[in-house]
Amino acid sequence: MHANLKPLYQPVARFLASRKLHLSKSLQFDSSFKQELGYNLDFVRYTTLELCYKELIRNNVKGNVAELGVYKGEFAKRLNQLFPGRKLYLFDTFEGFHQNDISAEKQNHFSSGEQDFSDTSVELVLGKMKYPKNCIVKKGYFPGSAAGVDDRFCFVSLDADLYEPLLSGLQFFYPRLENKGYIFVHDFNNDLYKGARQAVVEFCSLNNISYLPIPDGCGTAIITK
Repeated sequence: MHANLKPLYQPVARFLASRKLHLSKSLQFDSSFKQELGYNLDFVRYTTLELCYKELIRNNVKGNVAELGVYKGEFAKRLNQLFPGRKLYLFDTFEGFHQNDISAEKQNHFSSGEQDFSDTSVELVLGKMKYPKNCIVKKGYFPGSAAGVDDRFCFVSLDADLYEPLLSGLQFFYPRLENKGYIFVHDFNNDLYKGARQAVVEFCSLNNISYLPIPDGCGTAIITK
């Protein structure tokens, strides 16, 4: 931080915090770190992704990449950018929530399930990709859409919001996760989607797996092997 700006840091930080916005120092302790993904509104999430990517490279972790719950492809775009030499599987209905999952949400009082995420398409998502030829689109209802997928993964993003697809995602991807690989489960600490926490806690308790919550925009939980 420039010396002339230091006196302003604390009052500005307090003002923003009162409006639920927070200033964060950059990764100044790591002189080798270069922010590959550029500026964004969820510094913690995307910087954590980059740090995990660096660990995967350092540890020479094999495997491809996947996202369940792509929506308009903003996070997938960054995965495609970070992993140019690996396949990126994109699992989504591309039509919003499935009625079966909405019913389960309401029955268990996890969420209303009424949010509309249908304003997307395969074409919209692929148009954002730097390496679209690396993308394998799996459109449909998960886990049926994963039929025939015989692969291993170094990184998986689970961002399907609802309990049923998230639990199915953990059941499908964790056994296929390479040693020292990562799974990010979005919305773990999001009160609007309480089924996300339930899916993680239930799966991890049953399988004696630990997880780490991080304070990004929707409280992601990270699982590793």
